[in-house]
Amino acid sequence: MFDYRKLFDLTGKKALVVGAGSGIGEAAALGLAAHGAHVLCADLNLEGGQKVTEAIKSSGGSAEAIAFDMRDGEAAKKIVGDLTDLDVLVSTPAINVRKELLNISEEEFDRVISLNLKGTFRLITAAGRNMKARGKGSIITFASIRAHTVEPGQGVYAATKAGVLQMCRALAAELGPYGVRVNAIGPGVVETPLTLPITSNKDWYNAYAAKSALQRWAQPHEMAGAVVYLASDAGSFVTGTLTLVDGGWTAVDGRFTPPL
Repeated sequence: MFDYRKLFDLTGKKALVVGAGSGIGEAAALGLAAHGAHVLCADLNLEGGQKVTEAIKSSGGSAEAIAFDMRDGEAAKKIVGDLTDLDVLVSTPAINVRKELLNISEEEFDRVISLNLKGTFRLITAAGRNMKARGKGSIITFASIRAHTVEPGQGVYAATKAGVLQMCRALAAELGPYGVRVNAIGPGVVETPLTLPITSNKDWYNAYAAKSALQRWAQPHEMAGAVVYLASDAGSFVTGTLTLVDGGWTAVDGRFTPPL
């Protein structure tokens, strides 16, 4: 008989969390470790990764910090490619340039695309090759509600998040026969270092809070449940999906004009 008590048990699993030094990545790393995974806390800011690693260890978990720059294509592919025993990949980093499309320069366009889309491509394909060879694994990327919805000033960012989702769907179809699952998570508005320019603006903060059904922003730890679910046996028949963790944002029909 199946042991339902072990649905979320990650004991013995190795997980790489890219962007683990703060925000959603930090929450993902802490959540995976709390359920038994050995977590590689990878971040451009090694000090941040080390801080999270120490927090995990102080709680009785297992972790190590890795310096990781998604912008360095060859290094990123090698680090992930060398992890032949990787069970779980979580990719969280992204950047945004908030401008109307007519005002976006090609340099800004390339910068956002290079990290959000190409960087994610590097990670999921490098991990995917190893997981395909092993016949198991779970790849989890962070897309956004912007994969489905958009607002003025979010065109390039939204395009990358829609692209991340479609890459995940394609990879899920390609790797499904080999026992590898690929999924995306779509947060709404979350209080992280990335959203600090918005959260520090009271009018903008309140406008975003009012947009969702729950009438508030999310905290990073509220993303960890979806990560653990998709990484564990609880999500063993889930692949090719976008799991929305948006407080009902996409369920509510409302419009507002954000400041640009």
